[in-house]
Amino acid sequence: MDRTSAIAPNAPVEKGVAEKIQGPAVGYWTKLADGRLRCDVCPRECKLHDGQRGLCFVRGRAGDTMVLSTYGRSSGFCIDPVEKKPLNHFLPGTPILSFGTAGCNLTCKFCQNHDISKSREMDTLMDRAPPERIAEAAKTAGCRSVAFTYNDPVIFMEYALDTAKACRALGLKSVAVTAGYMKPEARRGFYAHMDAANIDLKGFTEDFYERLCSGRLAPVLETIKYAHRETPCWIELTTLLIPGETDSPEELKRLADWVAAELDETVPLHFSAFHPDYRMRDKTRTPAETLHRAREIARGAGLRYVYTGNVHDEAGGSTLCHACGAVVIGRDWYEITRWNLDNTGACDSCGAACAGVFDGPPGDWGRKRQPVGVAEISP
Repeated sequence: MDRTSAIAPNAPVEKGVAEKIQGPAVGYWTKLADGRLRCDVCPRECKLHDGQRGLCFVRGRAGDTMVLSTYGRSSGFCIDPVEKKPLNHFLPGTPILSFGTAGCNLTCKFCQNHDISKSREMDTLMDRAPPERIAEAAKTAGCRSVAFTYNDPVIFMEYALDTAKACRALGLKSVAVTAGYMKPEARRGFYAHMDAANIDLKGFTEDFYERLCSGRLAPVLETIKYAHRETPCWIELTTLLIPGETDSPEELKRLADWVAAELDETVPLHFSAFHPDYRMRDKTRTPAETLHRAREIARGAGLRYVYTGNVHDEAGGSTLCHACGAVVIGRDWYEITRWNLDNTGACDSCGAACAGVFDGPPGDWGRKRQPVGVAEISP
């Protein structure tokens, strides 16, 4: 029995009567000797007969090819502050056009976007937009970048990549908000077109990933290392602190030590507060002191930029100079309150460089969140 089947016995394919699955043909699959097609995008390796969908529900087999049923269809568009992704060191203060589709290749019991990521109702995808239209809308709205988010862009990667190419043609950046659960070949194709990513490191044990996400930790760690070491993509990491699951000091120390040793001390790490949701309503909200303790543990391991999220914590949301300790970027939620960097990203107090992607002074988008339809943004 393969690893995926061992974790979730009936998870690799959508069972039932074969159906006609519509969508453009996509790559990353292999025809097996028994006639099934194996999806090679993520480590689940769903093996499909005609008319079956993978666990993600959006990649499926139609005849002798794989198709993506959500290509060109979105669950909605919104202009956000880039800090909401969260990205604190990538074009701070600027607006970013965010969108997602439906489905997911993990089954996290604590999913806080489950209405989108777990949706199997294609009718929830109300906005139709080709990649070029999304890029044009972002440019017209004054956004500096486009984010693939709300659900994981890994499963709609062809749509995301075509949009990223259209964005690059207009001078816009592309951002992935992802769990990083990918196979190596798909990973290479995906990160070749991403300018920044926030990768969700959900926990730091194989037990947690298997028990609560029906996945594995190792492929996520490989994705993080690859994106940081082998590509110019700027990465930041986020870990949700679930009481009794991912918040022990010992696990947090191991996680921070891994980031310092396998990546480097400049990679920003965000600790985010949990709230009861989806199939994990028996847990309590993350106490503020847990977030503060996690931040101190990670800073004690040598990480320069450690943040708290999903809470109002100006100290935990601000960026400090690693050399002199001065506040170089002050934040109140997503609002920039202080800016003490020059145009190259160096500290005004001591001249030490702050790691990140900076392009002149910060934007002034603030904490606004503006839902839009791409048809509403006319060139």
